[in-house]
Amino acid sequence: MEEPPTTWTVPGKYAFTLVSDCGERALIGKFRVTVESDKVTRAEGLDDAARRAMMLRLANLVPTLRQLEDEAETARREGAEVVQVERDISDAHPVRIVIDKSASAADDESCYTIEDYTIGLAAEPSATPSR
Repeated sequence: MEEPPTTWTVPGKYAFTLVSDCGERALIGKFRVTVESDKVTRAEGLDDAARRAMMLRLANLVPTLRQLEDEAETARREGAEVVQVERDISDAHPVRIVIDKSASAADDESCYTIEDYTIGLAAEPSATPSR
């Protein structure tokens, strides 16, 4: 039986739904994200919190999956108390990332759930996301 992959190979084009639901920061809510050549080409707020965040018009507010992985790795290098990256068993793309720099500090957490991951340019979540 083959072992599941431990590293994710970033496809040229992909889409996903990002749920960012903890911490005090601009990136809060549920977003649909399309990525081409490792750059976000489309981001849409799917709930009120995400739509408010998008109204801020901050450059690079919504990250790619590689940027989320980099955020976790940077936090690990800098000594964050909690860094958890859960991966999909079929291709190792991240499905959940939790970062807490200091367990004793309030609102410094970052919590991301990745859903509806599809390879290619899917503007909407697929009925059967590749997992």
